[in-house]
Amino acid sequence: MCGRYLLKTALEELARIFGFIERPNLAPRYNIAPTLEVPVIRQRREPIGQRSIAALRWGLVLPWADDPKAGPPLINARAETLLEKPAFRGATQRRRCLVPADGYYQWREGDASKQPYLIARRDRAPFAFAGVWERWGPRHDPAAALDSFTIITTEANNFLSGFHHRMPVVLTPEDYATWLDPDGPVEAALELLMPSRNDLLEAVPLDRAVNSNRADGPDLLKPVGPIESWPGA
Repeated sequence: MCGRYLLKTALEELARIFGFIERPNLAPRYNIAPTLEVPVIRQRREPIGQRSIAALRWGLVLPWADDPKAGPPLINARAETLLEKPAFRGATQRRRCLVPADGYYQWREGDASKQPYLIARRDRAPFAFAGVWERWGPRHDPAAALDSFTIITTEANNFLSGFHHRMPVVLTPEDYATWLDPDGPVEAALELLMPSRNDLLEAVPLDRAVNSNRADGPDLLKPVGPIESWPGA
């Protein structure tokens, strides 16, 4: 699953990787938690193929909800049931997005000590979670609209199953166009929702300061023990 992550890569590098046109003022964020507004990349229908970055709320708000703050935020959605759940079906078919990140925080299931780990690419390059988004708000007042998103999870790969039985879907750059295309076949997009390679990511033990969602800053990323990775990676 994914309940906290970070994004610290500079704007120009993100623009080069993801191809969006805006130049917003993005500050590094080392401990992104649910309900915060964070950068998400979508694709416009006009002009065809043009990508855009905007701040969306993390935690999908259903279009039919009476109050966007009612109930627990839908921060994750299971890849296996996206088309079965009314909450995610329409968004999966027409409103897919990329959620840029430099890594996410994970705790081992059943670990009473609550030791946090940073799960990041071994080369420390930024990547993108697969996500879907929705728009909530009165039709007669577009200014009151709230755009929100959820991060899609899948069964963990062999390496990460030692931490949790689920993991967020980490897309490869070659898959971004297929996932983002709002008019592309949903079947092709769903085929991308697979566990990442065992040797792509590694786990870095961090200080327990990460356990507080109020903590922030680059000091959170200092290792406190040996890095774990797939044998032979």
